[in-house]
Amino acid sequence: MSKHESVEAYIAARNAGNGDAASRIVAEVTARYSTRTTDGSELAELLDANFTVPLASKES
Repeated sequence: MSKHESVEAYIAARNAGNGDAASRIVAEVTARYSTRTTDGSELAELLDANFTVPLASKES
């Protein structure tokens, strides 16, 4: 379990096959990091989740 809500939401989006939501979360976290609104730990956890949580296929 992550200490960041955004990472939990990102993992949930990837598990649901929602690439659009996952991309939006990445953009939001990256923007917060770029403006130093967050430290690097949130972005590091997001990167780890990107490598370890596969994007599921959307059910039709």
